[in-house]
Amino acid sequence: MDIRTKGFGKRTLVKDALEILLSCTKITGTEKILFERGLGRVLAETIIAPIDVPPFDRAAMDGYAVKAENTFGASQGNPIYFKLIGEVSTGINSKLKINDFEAVKIMTGAALPKGANAVVMFEYTNELEDEVEVFKAVTPGKNVSFKGEDVKKGVVLLRKRGIIRPQDIAMLAAVGRQKIKVYKKPRAAIISTGDELAEPGEKLGAGKIYDANSYALAALVQASGGIAKRIGIIEDSPEKIRSAINIALSSDVILISGATSVGKKDIVPQVVAELGEILVHGVAMRPGEPTGFGIINKKLVFMLPGYPVAAIVAFETFVRPALQKMQGMEIRSPCQQVQARLKRKIASELGRRDFVRVKLERKGKEYLAEPIRTTGSGIISSLVRADGFVTVPENTEGIEKGEKVVVNLFRI
Repeated sequence: MDIRTKGFGKRTLVKDALEILLSCTKITGTEKILFERGLGRVLAETIIAPIDVPPFDRAAMDGYAVKAENTFGASQGNPIYFKLIGEVSTGINSKLKINDFEAVKIMTGAALPKGANAVVMFEYTNELEDEVEVFKAVTPGKNVSFKGEDVKKGVVLLRKRGIIRPQDIAMLAAVGRQKIKVYKKPRAAIISTGDELAEPGEKLGAGKIYDANSYALAALVQASGGIAKRIGIIEDSPEKIRSAINIALSSDVILISGATSVGKKDIVPQVVAELGEILVHGVAMRPGEPTGFGIINKKLVFMLPGYPVAAIVAFETFVRPALQKMQGMEIRSPCQQVQARLKRKIASELGRRDFVRVKLERKGKEYLAEPIRTTGSGIISSLVRADGFVTVPENTEGIEKGEKVVVNLFRI
């Protein structure tokens, strides 16, 4: 049997294809990096606080450090007087110790002197030569940030497999953590096949079109946390495709777009089968039926459709989850979702999963979803004009006008 038609007699269901794919997807590995370069990376270790934050009791306001109990009863009409015994600035290890009715002038962030348990703000005091009048009582702990108030030494700060956010960078800095262990970013080599393709910027000859797929796929790889490398445009030649794959095997995963269906020039499945093993070819989905994947030298090889929309849908359905697993991530959709009422019926076939592009509009308190009318797999503008997509599951024969649907919003 021609390898190009194998699998197309009975296309694999999306969930079954995804299960096969993820069962043979391995984590790429780990590396240590400087914490400030960790944004968006996935932790390969659980981070435990090595110190208390803050590491000492400190003033949370500018004012005077005192014993709170000595201020009880203070008011504008009945000020209480404190002896001023010194001043503490930030970064200073002061040896001052406060006794009853003594005060130390203190700046925000400075270490609280021994004996003090509160800070009276400047606004409620009046400094004399060697005394301070206090016009407002404070309770113990008022305007003080105590040792370990933010983080206690030994607690879990960040958990393994969490994606590092800007606030996590701040926490790592606050506890003095310089290096962290993260999962390696998967490197994806991208090959575009087709005698008709030209690079953007070149003059188009007769019968030529610009290569959009490799650029779209490279952007999607980066948005998925991977590192993209464009191998370039490869002619529809088994020898040249074979050579390009051999070059691409230095990467962790290979994405090939075009020449994946059952036509005369669809030679990618044959080349992949010769070099390795095809696991799935032909998926019950629209767009993206010619999607497939296999393994060559223990590297995942994705065969993606040549039409840009189908290639992008196939990436989101299969490649992104694989890249997530390779980085130790939880496998999940990056899309935000909203509910909307369908403005027009969506027709579908039983046994096939459809991804339908829709435009949203707001009407009162609800969204309306209008299916994009021009939805061919080669119509890139349909993705640009759409706000998101609706998934029609395999066991549903279309969705009627007026029904509520879940719209997956397009996001980076």
